[in-house]
Amino acid sequence: MTALDLLAFNAVLMVAILSPGPALVFALRTALADGRGAGIAAGIGLGLIAAGWTLAALLGLEAVFAVFPWAYVALKVAGAGYLLYLAWSTWRTAHAPLADTVQKPRGRAFLDGVLINLGNPKSVLFAASVLVVVFPTGLTALEIAMITVNHMVVEWIFYAGFATLLSGAAARRAYLGAKPWIDRAAALLMGALGLKLLLSR
Repeated sequence: MTALDLLAFNAVLMVAILSPGPALVFALRTALADGRGAGIAAGIGLGLIAAGWTLAALLGLEAVFAVFPWAYVALKVAGAGYLLYLAWSTWRTAHAPLADTVQKPRGRAFLDGVLINLGNPKSVLFAASVLVVVFPTGLTALEIAMITVNHMVVEWIFYAGFATLLSGAAARRAYLGAKPWIDRAAALLMGALGLKLLLSR
């Protein structure tokens, strides 16, 4: 494994993080509605599990899913159900003024981030396909550890920056002025992504 391999992986990883998906939508709304601390905590949870899926792909978990497809389906259904629950709760409180809504504690934001990415087993298939293309075969245990830690750190840096940017005064004022519309758009998007995950083959 070379430094260029790692840079190529990070480039693909950044595109994946920025693509519209449940993790990005959840991180965006958490930072806007619950502040920087909750946004960073959510990002730590998201990044921890995303890196875990990369580690699982490096260790061959996609082969386990092929042998035991029910495990993949069970994770997928649980993840889709959780996304639909978040969509419903976000929609339900869309018209509540921010002052009337209890801000999400950091521990809960972290747990939500963990559960959102834990319930997306497609991540391990994506990681497996990327890893095969980017990295040479026969990686050592140290190289596998380096790739996993690198993935986690990249995600943490991205989400920390994202939360800091979106929890600023200007972003917060914009959110307060359009809270019902933003929350309902986020709810619809999370619901659509939950249904997509549930119905995908």
